[in-house]
Amino acid sequence: MSETEALATLMTLKLSVSNVPFGGAKGGIKIDPKKYSQGEVDRATRRYTLELAKKNFIGGNNLIINNIFNILAGIDVPGPDLGTSAHTMNIMKDTYETLYGGNADMNSSGCVTGKSVDLGGIEGRAESTGIGVFYGIREVLNNVKLCKQYHIEPGMKGKTMIIQGFGNVGYWAAKFMVTEGVKITGIVEWNSAIYNEDGFDIDDLKAYHLKNKTLAGYPHAKESVTEKDEIQKMLHKKCDVLIPAALEREINLSNAHLIQCKILGEAANGPTTIGANKVLEERGIMIVPDLVLNASGVTCSYFEWLKNLEHKQLGLLIKR
Repeated sequence: MSETEALATLMTLKLSVSNVPFGGAKGGIKIDPKKYSQGEVDRATRRYTLELAKKNFIGGNNLIINNIFNILAGIDVPGPDLGTSAHTMNIMKDTYETLYGGNADMNSSGCVTGKSVDLGGIEGRAESTGIGVFYGIREVLNNVKLCKQYHIEPGMKGKTMIIQGFGNVGYWAAKFMVTEGVKITGIVEWNSAIYNEDGFDIDDLKAYHLKNKTLAGYPHAKESVTEKDEIQKMLHKKCDVLIPAALEREINLSNAHLIQCKILGEAANGPTTIGANKVLEERGIMIVPDLVLNASGVTCSYFEWLKNLEHKQLGLLIKR
């Protein structure tokens, strides 16, 4: 519960910094999806959505609210985060619309964001957070004054990068980074980690990861580990940029003094503790905060929500 409350606070601050007119909130189901079938997870998602809707926490099926404001889909607008996907959001939308769609709420398709495009989603939502991380790091490295302050050679080309987390955020960030000449030398996942100072072919690596559910055994890795302590040590390898794109509090007082990057880009929510933040700053490591660096996902969700409320395809706004 405390973790969810902390993330809700972070979302509120992030949306304020990004000037997106959402309040900011977090919620979730306390289960390990790896221990359940897809059907069981889907049923839990439906029940969760039902309970939220019954309490007017999403959508707002209260007809009195509808008559006054005519914007039921504006009560709260969940979007995907850790452990969820477009499939999850499709299930939530379907559950809400089955019960409260149609005449009760003409804007029901806007009850959640991050949906599949054919169900009212928006193109680019899946990669939005990752490409936002890419843009943020690129801007930092193109800022000559800032690079001089932290004794970093400006420019993206030739920079080395280690990424923790190879899901939507980590994968898309890596994919765009390599187009600017960055070498992704290390990838760290919850059950494995690999390293190659010459860099990786990101699409080939992603295909391997999807097939095997692990990075272990990847043929182009010069180092491959599966033990928990060894996986954690992969974050300590020397690189220009370290991107924690997994869980919160991954960089803390137990390892902040071991980090060897020049720039730490917070792609996850709250990956650096307050104590670690102080240690890194004292060591002259630049920290690009999550409130700025990973805000593009929820910004994209905002445009999806507007599209649903206006009942328009975005192409109609830019094409004749």
